[in-house]
Amino acid sequence: MTTTKLDLTGLKCPLPALKTRKALKGVTAGDFLEVHCTDPLSVIDIPNLIRETGDKVEITERSDVRIVFLIEKANGTIDNSNAASPRAR
Repeated sequence: MTTTKLDLTGLKCPLPALKTRKALKGVTAGDFLEVHCTDPLSVIDIPNLIRETGDKVEITERSDVRIVFLIEKANGTIDNSNAASPRAR
């Protein structure tokens, strides 16, 4: 198991959630992504994102200074459920 660290300190909503989603695409199933951020809205945004992907998340640190999430990649890929469907002719 490998842990990849992602430092998103200083970024504001929606960037922490978007960058977390992008970083998860490169994480292998069974590995971890450790996300450090400072935006208070991340406490809402990142867990909601993780629920959509089917992965597991826990907040390992939460203070006035920073928030640290530990995300375990459970599935192989993030599906394109929000992607536009092809047009029928």
